[in-house]
Amino acid sequence: MGDYAAGLDQWLTTTPSGRLGVVAHPASFTAAGTHTVDALIEAGHDVRRAFGPQHGMRGDKQDNMIESDDFADPVHGIPVHSLYGETRRLHADMLEDVDTLVFDLQDIGCRVYTFITTLRYVLEAASEHHKRVVVLDRPNPAGRPVDGLALEAGHESFVGSAPIPMRHGLTTGELAHYFVALLGLDVELEVIAMAGYDPNVEPGFGWPSGARPWVNPSPNAASLNMARCFSGTVMIEGTELSEGRGTTIPLEVIGAPNLPIADILTEMRSLAPEWLEGVRTRPCHFQPTFHKHAGSLCAGIQLHTDGPGYDHARFRPWRYVLLFLKALRRLHSDYALWHDRLYEYEPGRRAIDVIHGSLQPANWVDARDATPADLETNLLETEALWRDVRAAHLIYPDDT
Repeated sequence: MGDYAAGLDQWLTTTPSGRLGVVAHPASFTAAGTHTVDALIEAGHDVRRAFGPQHGMRGDKQDNMIESDDFADPVHGIPVHSLYGETRRLHADMLEDVDTLVFDLQDIGCRVYTFITTLRYVLEAASEHHKRVVVLDRPNPAGRPVDGLALEAGHESFVGSAPIPMRHGLTTGELAHYFVALLGLDVELEVIAMAGYDPNVEPGFGWPSGARPWVNPSPNAASLNMARCFSGTVMIEGTELSEGRGTTIPLEVIGAPNLPIADILTEMRSLAPEWLEGVRTRPCHFQPTFHKHAGSLCAGIQLHTDGPGYDHARFRPWRYVLLFLKALRRLHSDYALWHDRLYEYEPGRRAIDVIHGSLQPANWVDARDATPADLETNLLETEALWRDVRAAHLIYPDDT
């Protein structure tokens, strides 16, 4: 992708117009490394306000349910509103001097990643208050493949606000078109498409390798490898296992003290060897410095999508991690697997069910006689239906 350019770089060449409110975070930057807010103001745009999503405009908040405060930008003096603090939504008083909302968040291609829920809320607010929306499109580092069951009606939350599979395969610009159609919104939407972007080109398969550096869109989204694994490893947040928070490779590893890794991998291969394909699995040990199992040596695995053995089309992280949990449950039926701590402000709901937007995956893990074949039929139907739905909203090629 030698000629690649993000939506922001494309839009900066246009004539400034209107009063802007900008939704951004640390990974919102130009090809030259200038933050979106700074770049727009330098280009003569009238930026009146900025908005920071979960983890904050500066990306400094480490974990779920750590809220950000409003503040004044120290350079430009404009108000910066938190969309993960007292409110998740944009209210009328935040928009009184804004004509256009500019959305420039780097997503990582998973329904649970809350930036796409924020995108929905931005579009809904714009529709309600008659504001224009410009989405400055950015790449989906997980690429086009689809993986996982769809969120079910009645199971919505901030980590799942639409009936889409866990790994959805769309860019934020494409998702914006989808949300407008799904919700029937009356909003003026303009998506500034990326130039030279093809999510089918290797080795990036969605990420423009060599065209721009990786900047963490959230503190634990530390690599392309993490983004490719996240649609599976995120479900470990709903368990008593460690997903690697407190290490240098969060959401790339799974483990716990004294976990029988060799036995788990053997059981996985016996249950559904095809669900392990496309990724290099490396048994390892790690010791989190904070979060779950802090200070304890964990036996686990690390998933590698950045070397030999990686097959972009065949690696299905949702299936892989769910099979890992299934194998552990079959080997140790009494293992304290699911945690019951509050997750994303959803009292009365197990974290794992909030993450999945469904009771079915965890129930499948717990049902001893349930097989991968039992789930695969539903998965294939769900994924085929989603590909049909998303086809109307594609901006870039799709070879999946």
